[in-house]
Amino acid sequence: MTVYCKFGTALEILTGKWKSLILLRLLSNGTMRFSELQKAIPDISKKMLAQQLKELEYHDIVHREVYAQIPPKVEYSITEYGQLMKPVLQTMSDWGAGHVQHIHKLYGEEAEAEANASDFRKIDSLR
Repeated sequence: MTVYCKFGTALEILTGKWKSLILLRLLSNGTMRFSELQKAIPDISKKMLAQQLKELEYHDIVHREVYAQIPPKVEYSITEYGQLMKPVLQTMSDWGAGHVQHIHKLYGEEAEAEANASDFRKIDSLR
């Protein structure tokens, strides 16, 4: 058993364009319905949001609560275990914001605009 395998496991859970955004929204807003998450992340498709939530639920990062009512009501929240990821996500967001500034210093405003279009900018905007 090597250290990089454990690092890879953590990356696997966070890998993808949407998981970190979903987690940051849930950490910021608390419990959210599916439609609220979709509105909060307008570029994500329903299919992708459902898939990413299912994966996060499998890893016990996100809790899915289904209410037996008509129409059906489903809410998502961060589990107690998932709360442990908050400092990791915050550190990544801080690094991303610093990286945008670093790119600006190295290459100027045009490169900064490209860096701002990245996922780090989207993550930073969720603070």
